[in-house]
Amino acid sequence: MRGMRLAALIRKEAYEIVRDPSSIAIAFLLPLVLLLIFGYGVSLDAYHITVAEVVDHPTHLTASFLGELDRSRWFRPRLYPDMSSAKQALMEGDASAILWLRSDFTRRAYRRDNAPIQLTVNGVDANRARTIENYVQGAWQVWQQQEAAREGKPLALPVVVDTRIWFNPALRSRDYLVPGLIAINMILIGALLTALVIAREWERGTMEGIMVTPVTRAEILLGKLAPYFVMGMGSMALSTLMAVFLFNVPFRGSLLVLTGSSALFLLTALGMGLLISVAARSQFVAAMVAIVTTFLPAFILSGFLFDIQSMPRIVQILTHIIAARYFVDILQTTFLAGTVPSVIIRSCLGMGVLCLVFLGLALARFHKRLD
Repeated sequence: MRGMRLAALIRKEAYEIVRDPSSIAIAFLLPLVLLLIFGYGVSLDAYHITVAEVVDHPTHLTASFLGELDRSRWFRPRLYPDMSSAKQALMEGDASAILWLRSDFTRRAYRRDNAPIQLTVNGVDANRARTIENYVQGAWQVWQQQEAAREGKPLALPVVVDTRIWFNPALRSRDYLVPGLIAINMILIGALLTALVIAREWERGTMEGIMVTPVTRAEILLGKLAPYFVMGMGSMALSTLMAVFLFNVPFRGSLLVLTGSSALFLLTALGMGLLISVAARSQFVAAMVAIVTTFLPAFILSGFLFDIQSMPRIVQILTHIIAARYFVDILQTTFLAGTVPSVIIRSCLGMGVLCLVFLGLALARFHKRLD
């Protein structure tokens, strides 16, 4: 390999990027749009939950409890005259839950007897149903504590839970989603950028001219990869700045660790794109294959949205060949928890193996011949 030939190929590819604004749009505009859409549009939190309230016998005690729901940012209560109308609202989707305070609620509460409240939740979305149940239970416990403090009596609970939340004490789903979204952006950008480069040479008929030159296969692939690596790292920097300053996601890790792991992941993504580009001689086919084989598996199997430990065992094993899985772990750890060596080293080893596999396969599949 000669440095002058490699530099000439890199310069040629840089000119191609300047003359083709679509590559710049993929590298910088696409992550900007995706981060804005997912950062503001996707949330695992449940806000403004419409609760149908039914009170058989209104008293100051029932009003006190319902006032706790009214003051909460999670709920949007609506009072219904009876259970039949509340059930109808639940069936029609006008309410997500029904809270029923029966006629003996106040009497049993004053007798220190068990004063139950009935909560009926729309369970079509199981995760949202569990979230609503937890929110209502939390509001119920807060109200009990306030009533006990107002009466100057200790709250008799068999077990008192002292909850401590690490890494994301505000319980903002955005702090969890945005770092993972950066990995999804990078795998899509890296694969798309390089999936088109070899196929574009074939479609334009310029590959024949490259093949008659004395450049080697490795020089051609490195010449294609280097400019897009620089663009990808620039896109990573843009995504990180947006996460910290636009979405206010805390960054508690090492910037050096983040840069090094990002470079390794980007090389893996570029290697996947090069392998696709070598195998497909059509830009359209290469783009479709890149989206199907990189973006969709990364979105579903990386742990970005769905917990890997909750997946079937065979699927958990399959996730080990998804490079985004390792980078999502690194991003969520460095942003929220800090630099945890065991997580960083384990994930970097996984990405390193995949990087060598994809780049090696791309080099082995690429031949300087027309057939």
